[in-house]
Amino acid sequence: QGHLAESGGGSVQAGESLRLSCTTSGYYYRHLCMGWFRQTPGKERELIATIDTAGGSDYVIESVQDRFTISQDRAKETTSLIMNNLNSEDTGIYYCAADAESWGKSARYCYTTLKDFNSWGPGTPVVVSS
Repeated sequence: QGHLAESGGGSVQAGESLRLSCTTSGYYYRHLCMGWFRQTPGKERELIATIDTAGGSDYVIESVQDRFTISQDRAKETTSLIMNNLNSEDTGIYYCAADAESWGKSARYCYTTLKDFNSWGPGTPVVVSS
């Protein structure tokens, strides 16, 4: 079992941006489905973005795809979530996830498999003030 470490969260004003990072260890990074979940107040944890590290395809859910981007740095074995034009509804805890069994197809396929992820770390908090 590998280890995931989220970072980059913080407190920002509405309209500002943040870059979250997820650093992996103990995985073969180039053969992973990686994803970002978030849990906002009063709502269930939601998978919002995925990337297939082998092929590089990515997927972001429709509700945030005009503002959020998922990317990777293979050399650093890191997956990032770039969040622009943040608003108060983006406030929450952000978690990354990894699946070493489902890589190599597509980020959309990763989305179907990462939904079952349950090895949560502490996440990184994001607070957006209006």
